[in-house]
Amino acid sequence: MIELKPVPKERAILIALVTEDYSKDQVEEHLEELELLTNTAGAITVFKIMQERYRPDPAFFIGKGKAEEVAQLIELNDIQLVIFDDDLNPTQARNLEKLFERKVLDRSGLIFDIFASHAKTREAKTQVELAQLQYMLPRLTRAWTHLSKQYGGIGTKGPGETQIETDRRIIRTKISKLKENLKKITAQQVTKSAGRKDQITACLVGYTNAGKSTLLNRLTEAGVLAEDKLFATLDSTTRSFEIEKNKKILMSDTVGFIRKLPHHLVASFKSTLNVVKDADLILHVIDISHDFFEDHIKIVDSTLEELNSHKKTQIKIFNKVDALKDKNRMDYVVKQYKNSILISAERGINITNLKKMLLDIYERNFSTYKIKLDHTDSKIISKIYELAEVMSIDYNNEYVLLNYRTSAVNHNLINKLIKKT
Repeated sequence: MIELKPVPKERAILIALVTEDYSKDQVEEHLEELELLTNTAGAITVFKIMQERYRPDPAFFIGKGKAEEVAQLIELNDIQLVIFDDDLNPTQARNLEKLFERKVLDRSGLIFDIFASHAKTREAKTQVELAQLQYMLPRLTRAWTHLSKQYGGIGTKGPGETQIETDRRIIRTKISKLKENLKKITAQQVTKSAGRKDQITACLVGYTNAGKSTLLNRLTEAGVLAEDKLFATLDSTTRSFEIEKNKKILMSDTVGFIRKLPHHLVASFKSTLNVVKDADLILHVIDISHDFFEDHIKIVDSTLEELNSHKKTQIKIFNKVDALKDKNRMDYVVKQYKNSILISAERGINITNLKKMLLDIYERNFSTYKIKLDHTDSKIISKIYELAEVMSIDYNNEYVLLNYRTSAVNHNLINKLIKKT
């Protein structure tokens, strides 16, 4: 019997700049989020450092003097990994790695690593690999020196491990192939989702770790992974939610948004985020217990605008009220945000009222229709029962009169069936 020893976690130092753009409190919160990302990637944070500068140093980001202080901390505390909260340019990364003689990652590199670890489906793996290579291309000089040290662990997952013999031409060729593969996958997804247009669709969006998957599980018993980690799930999950008998909404979960999300990653994941663009209703889930929940709202709203989905019908769902310490915040939210609701997806608090809101939207999106059919049109009548809520049906000697309620899309489908007969 072979005893498998657990791999020790890498020890990390996290570094952020306090500039004119962010206050100390904001930077502290950014570092806390970076620590969560680091934990999600599988490392342990030993030190968090804030450095005040008017602007980043072009050679060492935090300045050479501060960088030398960090180098001493690294030697004295057995640090294997240094992570910066902002993106480093190739020169800064190269200089810092040379000084520290350790792996140096920026926020984007760390997020790429987490996405590479969590990608399970062919689509997610393709999207992450494409984003990594696009990110790597302008940093190729750094990648050669970085990878020649044969480091393992965080920051080396994915295509980076095999790029030591590559050049820019090969990476560009690989990017082109991945883009073609992603087009094919996207086309397949469009075909799959085409059949969903006959139903109202809702999409759960929100800052990462806001509780979207927990809410989807609460409403639909979807069994989606819901962990207290950032980016626990990457692929969108769609489940049917029956509000009342014969009144269903298709609900989709999406990858969580986050500040400073790498541009290449957003671009690559647009095929996954098509569920947002195609949705009739946006359910914006917000962690009300978070001190910077309003910043999170702005980041999600900005991402929705980038996806051209900011004008859709939206419900702001303020989750985790059970974890809220300042109860006055609930009064503030109710006054500040229209079309919003306070819930706890974990404990089921106020879920009944959320269902009522969804039912109201459902009712507003459906209309009542009357139609006359022959007695011989039994197949069409049966189909109407599938696609609509039949309010009444009257038989007489000449025809069958149906009074039903359904969406405009389903009504058009019913009319097409009638014309074919």
